[in-house]
Amino acid sequence: MGVAKQTFLKMAPVFPITQQDQIARAGHQDNSTRDPHDLCVSDVDECWIYDRHGVCKTFNSLHQHSKAIIIFVRNFLCYTCKEYVEDLGKIPQDMLQESNVRLVVIGQSSYSHIEGFCSLTGYPHEIYVDPERQIYKKLGMRRGETYMETPSNSPHVKSSLLIGSLRSMWRAMTSPAFDFQGDPLQQGGALIVGPGPEVHFAHFDMNRFDHMPINWLLQLAGLHTLDFSDRSKIIDI
Repeated sequence: MGVAKQTFLKMAPVFPITQQDQIARAGHQDNSTRDPHDLCVSDVDECWIYDRHGVCKTFNSLHQHSKAIIIFVRNFLCYTCKEYVEDLGKIPQDMLQESNVRLVVIGQSSYSHIEGFCSLTGYPHEIYVDPERQIYKKLGMRRGETYMETPSNSPHVKSSLLIGSLRSMWRAMTSPAFDFQGDPLQQGGALIVGPGPEVHFAHFDMNRFDHMPINWLLQLAGLHTLDFSDRSKIIDI
């Protein structure tokens, strides 16, 4: 599986991978990263996704004319998803525009929860929902969690399991409509697709901590990596 072609400015950018990314990558199991050649996105091209206003569009509109990093999250109440998307929100919009790369988050709740989730996380980029989980199902994303001997580690999750779970439950209890904002057993994943139907990379999460480190996704999409340890900044080599 080759790495996507790098974007050249004055010189070819170097993509340093931090120790936290290496640790997280080591925790990923071999069967969670799919061979992109085995994945046919044409199977889900005509599936509907909905924006924060309930306006629908087809999945293939996300990657028809440009490369897209597409992140499928578990549910909007999940604290690991919240903290992961908070870091996705630190990616500068101009960095994506300069490389003609779209960053898209897809959830599986009602579209009515999008606005609140974006306000909570500060996520400013594209976000949609697949409320019937048609895309999740057709692509084969797992339902239920699998933990191996080597635990998955996400450099983007800061809360402990206990504190994070309590915060998620509190958000559910205090939301206008008490629900889990999606199937709590559904796992997500990450794709890099396009332009067109070409799949450059695919990873399906095995459990709530099995997110692909964001810097790995940026690197594979031909973008500069960022420092997520404290504040967001471009690492300039």
